[in-house]
Amino acid sequence: MRHLVAAAAAALMLGVAPAGAASAAHRGACTSDLLFCEDFQRLPTGGPSTLKWGTDTRNGTLSVERARRGNQVLHVHTVDNGRAFLRVDDLAVPGDRLYGRMRLRTDAFPTAPDWAHFTLVEATGSGSAEVVRPIGGQYAPTVPGTFWGVGADGGPTGDWTSWRESAPVVEDTWQCFEWSLDRTDNNVAVWIDGVANPDLTASTNEHGGNEVPFVLPAVDTVKIGWQLYQGGTTPGEFDLWIDDVALGTRRLGC
Repeated sequence: MRHLVAAAAAALMLGVAPAGAASAAHRGACTSDLLFCEDFQRLPTGGPSTLKWGTDTRNGTLSVERARRGNQVLHVHTVDNGRAFLRVDDLAVPGDRLYGRMRLRTDAFPTAPDWAHFTLVEATGSGSAEVVRPIGGQYAPTVPGTFWGVGADGGPTGDWTSWRESAPVVEDTWQCFEWSLDRTDNNVAVWIDGVANPDLTASTNEHGGNEVPFVLPAVDTVKIGWQLYQGGTTPGEFDLWIDDVALGTRRLGC
């Protein structure tokens, strides 16, 4: 027992969870309490072949492939301002809170045109026309740089992405993204690699759109992948890899 305690203490000092400390959800396992889960391990390689989720593509493709470390991941590829999404329909979310998680590696982010705007997660549903984009971002030529930001479109608040300099994108590196949508106060929150960024939030009266209340829908559809909205992009094609996708009613962790 003393050895186990010492190992746990050493791991905590190094910022690493000791073996067995993380829950199954944190390790990316698909457990029965989740609303949706996909680790791509049981799918054949190549074009998606599953009844668990659908696709939404234009000038883009989705394919399951084996990663360098041996596990299977979803490869998202788009050309210019194309889109390619994994689509989860008919979600039945009990209560007012929805949490999501994915692991992500992006080859490159846009550096043209100015204000190039992209989305990786999009949520829609009943009770509000807002198309909520908890994970997305924008190239800001005034900095310059490309940054993550919460956003929305299609509703009274208009088309906006509240990008933040405190959240610069990172290329060619695996990261874990978590997000929550809480209808009790129309709150959006984001964690990157387990750390909350207080700038990556939105709520009823604090958001980046028109000066009207921001109201979250009762989410029944979530899309995860990539879409860029302006043409003439640099680079001309985009590649990203996604793994350990999950949706649930509690924070899932990394």
